[in-house]
Amino acid sequence: MKTKDVFVCSNCGAQALKWQGQCPRCGEWNTLEQKVVSRSPGRLKVRLASGSPVDLKDIPGENAAARTTGFQALDNVLGKGFVPGGAVLLGGEPGIGKSTLLLQLAAMQAAMGCRSIYFSGEESLAQIRGRADRLGLLDSGLLVVASTNAEEAVSLIEGDQKPDLIIIDSVQTLSSPRAEGIPGSVSQVRAVSSDLVEAAKKSSTTLILVGHVTKDGQIAGPKLLEHMVDTVLYLEGDRRHMTRIMRVLKNRFGPSDELVVFTMREAGMEIVEDPSTLFLGDRDDSLSGAAVVMAMDGHKPFAVEVQALAGKTVLSIPRRTALGFDTNRLNLLLAVLEKRLSLNLGQFDIYAKTGGGMTMPDPGLDLGVVASVLSSFYDLPLPAGAVFWGEVDLNGLIRPATGYETRLKQAKRLGYGPLFHSETCKTLADLQQKLFGPE
Repeated sequence: MKTKDVFVCSNCGAQALKWQGQCPRCGEWNTLEQKVVSRSPGRLKVRLASGSPVDLKDIPGENAAARTTGFQALDNVLGKGFVPGGAVLLGGEPGIGKSTLLLQLAAMQAAMGCRSIYFSGEESLAQIRGRADRLGLLDSGLLVVASTNAEEAVSLIEGDQKPDLIIIDSVQTLSSPRAEGIPGSVSQVRAVSSDLVEAAKKSSTTLILVGHVTKDGQIAGPKLLEHMVDTVLYLEGDRRHMTRIMRVLKNRFGPSDELVVFTMREAGMEIVEDPSTLFLGDRDDSLSGAAVVMAMDGHKPFAVEVQALAGKTVLSIPRRTALGFDTNRLNLLLAVLEKRLSLNLGQFDIYAKTGGGMTMPDPGLDLGVVASVLSSFYDLPLPAGAVFWGEVDLNGLIRPATGYETRLKQAKRLGYGPLFHSETCKTLADLQQKLFGPE
């Protein structure tokens, strides 16, 4: 068996034939490490271990039913609940509540008669017990293990008493003897996750992996980790607030653009059954520069307040700041207002934000941003109970936003009116006329 020297990036796993300061794939500096790999002299003839190819219709279907998670809203997001043999990856920033939520889920499964194991590589058994005591989960029958050896977790899955659910917290803390490097490196994460997922698929055990995140907010480790699992969840929110949002980034068993809203309480994480007005807060209709938008995130409608402030600038280049949505989108909308409504916004600093700390990529937010900017510019409040949604194009036309029927139904259910959208206002000039009358 011949060998050769290669240089492997410790960040993304890319290979290079010679050393260089910057990785050619991910662009990180000083991450190439020399490795010795074996090279096979030729191709070997391999016999299929599974026999001849099988007709698709002759393959028996899966009869194993999914188990409920204990949260009905989470069941709907995952598809049907915990699927036997399914692998779930949960990511999120430190301290956001991942371990608390998963400890609750594991305890709920144990209380329902399932064999549930919480495998922690970050906390000792005493620390896990203390957290479970605070959450009131000591009598649930949950089994816990504190170890950083991935082989122990695999042996639990492949053992005689196979668990129905096993939670690995976290995959970056485990190490496998099959790979080189420290725990959390690309090679270790790849080896640990592949062993765990393969064992879970063979034993019909539901596997949940906790993943750390990088400074950019991406799940740490190779991208292969997200491809190997069936479902990728991301828990986000501000640690200084009580609200948490779990988004589905990938799902083989259900929708991939849904979300669940949690609140952090003393007894753990609780699901908000109707989060439509959670991010609205207390507001005063008599103040200028504030508009209510019926926004969509996934398939869920939210009533969100958009605030804007237009003030005289003392700078040669006015400030443009946006929180909760893209600043470039704010600049685009201001340019459309200047062009189509002949407004002189170049002498004003414009600040805009969404209320409640909500981050909204929804294009239907455009009309609410425009209405709040106009309200602050003229220093006139918007009509009481008014709600806005719609996308604004570069010609000043108001286009329909996705989920029109859902937004309309939710706005009427919450008692809002008048409604401003693509059916009631065709252009920005129409919106300005209806809100503030002729100039």
